Amino acid sequence: MARVDNIGLAFQTYYVYIMTNKGNSVLYTGVTSELENRCTQHRTKNYPDSFTAKYNINKLVYYERFANINDAITREKQIKAGSRKKKIDLIEKENSNWLDLFEIKVGTDWL
Repeated sequence: MARVDNIGLAFQTYYVYIMTNKGNSVLYTGVTSELENRCTQHRTKNYPDSFTAKYNINKLVYYERFANINDAITREKQIKAGSRKKKIDLIEKENSNWLDLFEIKVGTDWL
């Protein structure tokens, strides 16, 4: 969904995100334009045969915002290409306790 800035121009926000399971043992990186909706899909196993459903990926631990979809896709590929250690370092820099950001942010003006 496009948002409107303070002078009435529509703009879109894109997100690169990392989710994990209860034990933080599996990491999943994705890109979306509707982070709250996408997290809900993962959490409710909307696609029961998907990787995220199979590994119970339901906790949002990291996200970045982008104004340009190409920048978001480039960043997603960069994160996916990195080692597990690099992903963990990225998460822990912003969310050292691995809190579920979805639970903290849902319903707020975070998107």
